[in-house]
Amino acid sequence: MKILILGGTRFFGRKLVELCLQNSHDVTILTRGQSGNPFGSQVHQLIADRDDEHTLVQALSNTTWDIVYDNICYSPKDAQKIIEILEGKTTKLIFTSTLATYEADGIVKTEADFNPYNYEIRMGNRQDFTYSEGKRQAEAVLFKKASFPVVAVRFPIVVGEQDYTRRLHFHVERIVNEQPITLTNVDAKMSFITDDEAAAFLYFAGISTIEGPFNATASGAISLKDLLGLIEEASGKHAKVSLLGGDANSQSPYAIPADWYMSNAKAEAAGFTFSQLNDWLPKLINSLVKEQQETIMSQRN
Repeated sequence: MKILILGGTRFFGRKLVELCLQNSHDVTILTRGQSGNPFGSQVHQLIADRDDEHTLVQALSNTTWDIVYDNICYSPKDAQKIIEILEGKTTKLIFTSTLATYEADGIVKTEADFNPYNYEIRMGNRQDFTYSEGKRQAEAVLFKKASFPVVAVRFPIVVGEQDYTRRLHFHVERIVNEQPITLTNVDAKMSFITDDEAAAFLYFAGISTIEGPFNATASGAISLKDLLGLIEEASGKHAKVSLLGGDANSQSPYAIPADWYMSNAKAEAAGFTFSQLNDWLPKLINSLVKEQQETIMSQRN
């Protein structure tokens, strides 16, 4: 199959490209060219800025694909542009969406908690919306206006050793370095998925017959208190947690007011089997702690 991936040079986008290549697909990546091409001649590379409609149209002209993955769509205008460009050029689009389409209100989220099919569209660019609203608007445009099948994959926090956002790394580094962390609710539970599993589900979403919104998350959830406890156990250090105040540097990117996690029952019913969170999260944290400890030792030497 011919596959186009918008954003495929880092984190789970890169893992997706690797998975497609392992399965002998003809892969094209579209990037701004700033991260290079880690795949060399194994893939075709198109260079275009997502925000420059003219260069995007030029880059995607005169070619068709069986599956298109869009990992870098953040607004309704982005969504509108891509479905216009891909009209007659693909048989399916997989859109990387997010848990942030749901409110953090303490209720375990299912796909029915946000229905893009009846959501009012407000057209605008990325800067016109919050991250969460931009993704809601993009979903609404894609599901209401695309002439081809669409899957919106709603990921929770994606983690891994190569996570460029370094949100889990933040907590490891702060605890290992005995620095304070400011949280809102230590008992709030969250869900996670690894970069490998995120890529695996995206691949599944492309080659299977599923359509519509799907939650994709490892099975299980963990409270922030227990997450910090795993880091404490791995590092032998005590977390210095504050629930009030703190400077900007201490603010946790996981500072949520209430439980914020989702069910993967719909995706599992469609045939995908997810990992158990508690099977891999401690191992990942141990690896990140070791990495941080080695960094500290090298700086001292």
